[in-house]
Amino acid sequence: MALRRILGIDPGSRQTGVGVIETDGQHNRHIFSTCLRLGDAPLPERLGIIFTELSAIIRQYQPQEMAIESVFVSNNASSALKLGQARGAAICAGVTCGLPVAEYSPKEVKQATVGKGGADKAQVQHMVKILLGLHGRLQADTADALAVAVCHAHASHLQSRIQASSPLTPNPSPPRGEGRKRTES
Repeated sequence: MALRRILGIDPGSRQTGVGVIETDGQHNRHIFSTCLRLGDAPLPERLGIIFTELSAIIRQYQPQEMAIESVFVSNNASSALKLGQARGAAICAGVTCGLPVAEYSPKEVKQATVGKGGADKAQVQHMVKILLGLHGRLQADTADALAVAVCHAHASHLQSRIQASSPLTPNPSPPRGEGRKRTES
């Protein structure tokens, strides 16, 4: 399988994690990661920063695919709406740059990187460092973005293997009477 670059995004209205990995389907390599710190500017300005910065990162690192964490439903409707808007700005940057976008739930991301959907942030950080051979401190949002990219690398590789192993046309059923033969006792 050819090398592919995947952009992973952990969206947030105050901080957005960004990670780019390269994968051949079995091995993943860290290319770039950062956390966009958006500060206390009005929300429309922060959304513009997400769009502009991600567009620049896409142009610089040339990923072929983008993966983003889906909205985590919380009890705070205002926070959920802001998160949804941050996701929208990130998705628009990817789509505007011609990237296909895949979405994964936090549980799917944790399952793919740690092995259990209820893993905490420290476990995700630890496993991302191991999976990508990183050393030193890894900021939580950056680790989450890299975990989203790793999740997509695993999921898309599995999907391509399934498609490659299934026939393009279904096997025709044998004509009546020519199927499995029964032996009578």
